[in-house]
Amino acid sequence: MLSRDLATQILDEVLRRGAEGAVVRLQERVYELVVYDSGVLRGYSISTVRGVGIRAVVGGGTGYAYTSSVDRESISRAIDRAISLARVASSYGRKSFAPVKPVKASYRVEFKVDPHAVDPQVKVGIVREINTTSMRRAGIVSAVTRLGLERDRRIVVASEGTEVEVDVVGVGLAHTAVARYGAIIERVGDRESYIGGFEHIERRDWLRFAEEIDELAIKASQAKTPTPGTYVAVVDNEVVGLLLHEAFGHASEGDGVVAGASILRGKVGERVASELVTIVDAGLVEGGYPVPYDDEGVPKGRTVVVENGVLKGYLNSRDTAYELGMEPTGNARAQDVSFDTLVRQTNYYAEPRDWRVEELFEGISYGIYLRGRGAMGGQVNPSVGTFTFSIGPSYIIRSGEPVELVRGVVVSGNILETLKEVDAVARDLKVTTSVFGGCGKGAQIVRVGDGGPHIRTRRIVVGGG
Repeated sequence: MLSRDLATQILDEVLRRGAEGAVVRLQERVYELVVYDSGVLRGYSISTVRGVGIRAVVGGGTGYAYTSSVDRESISRAIDRAISLARVASSYGRKSFAPVKPVKASYRVEFKVDPHAVDPQVKVGIVREINTTSMRRAGIVSAVTRLGLERDRRIVVASEGTEVEVDVVGVGLAHTAVARYGAIIERVGDRESYIGGFEHIERRDWLRFAEEIDELAIKASQAKTPTPGTYVAVVDNEVVGLLLHEAFGHASEGDGVVAGASILRGKVGERVASELVTIVDAGLVEGGYPVPYDDEGVPKGRTVVVENGVLKGYLNSRDTAYELGMEPTGNARAQDVSFDTLVRQTNYYAEPRDWRVEELFEGISYGIYLRGRGAMGGQVNPSVGTFTFSIGPSYIIRSGEPVELVRGVVVSGNILETLKEVDAVARDLKVTTSVFGGCGKGAQIVRVGDGGPHIRTRRIVVGGG
């Protein structure tokens, strides 16, 4: 059984063998995935990550090692590897860490129904019904439906006296439909995830959820692509989250700033967005993924990155905080114990203002309403702030109303210019997460949340796919 007692025993042994500082991480993660593809059960898998990660500091150098076995001999070898690597690293320069106050705390997601204790036949039955119903719908040529269930328990102890434990349970369902109209094929997907137990799966009308996706794919396959050009745009919650996380959030991560790979380097105190824009990264927010403490054991509170358009700071681990002369923000995260930490976002979003959503459309004679359902992702360059994203089926706005569905929508631009053109921010804050993926960086994927309210920007470049 992985426990704080075991973690502190390992920590004591690392220090006894000569380390001047250490962080010990224990983790047990179970992930269950059911996949139905076009009426056929394509996969039912259960994967487990279990092990111990050790970061040792010797002579100012750091070394990281892990073991998936928790017997005494395996742990002892991992300690030796971490110390040995730290000694090697010390010969290449000394690394310093910003000081933190030790914390002893626990966080546990409450749930009613353990998702991993539910009969597998019940899980398969839910996914099969949704998928086969979709395949019977006229116009749909293929569909993929997935059910994801996860429990992730982490323990972090550090030589400064920190002892934290986090236990998160999450569930979700994803559906992707492909529709054909003549020679046109349109793919639309969406997913909903919840932090909690299987009760969230049981109470949701998933047939209706999938039907909405199918219908949107069918309508989109019959729609035109938008005329390329520069538009006034109303942007929904999902697209706001995508733009902020990918194009702005990565630029605000401290390791990129230190490396000179961020457009935000040297801009603290400068205006980088409209005065209506406030951007935060928070460990706990409704709808997001809970990260009350990072993988260094540092509390993850509410970090204000941009306040009323002005850049206030960056996201930091303990080492980037030291290098930048800032405070740690609780953003040192790792995919699992087989990796050391990187600076990562947690729940990144724009704060709401006072506009009603319908007010954002008023006065737009011709524009576009950018929607996130079915978005395909894209490319960003944090060093210069450029982005290109494939957005979901969206609507042309005429005389203040979204009236014409368009498909194949691609948006591009510079994130600072786009944010400076924001002239209205709605009150409908929405943050979401996903048990089907997350944010990728340095060959690691971590769960995140993103979102915001609807916004209006005066200028965004739109092309047709």
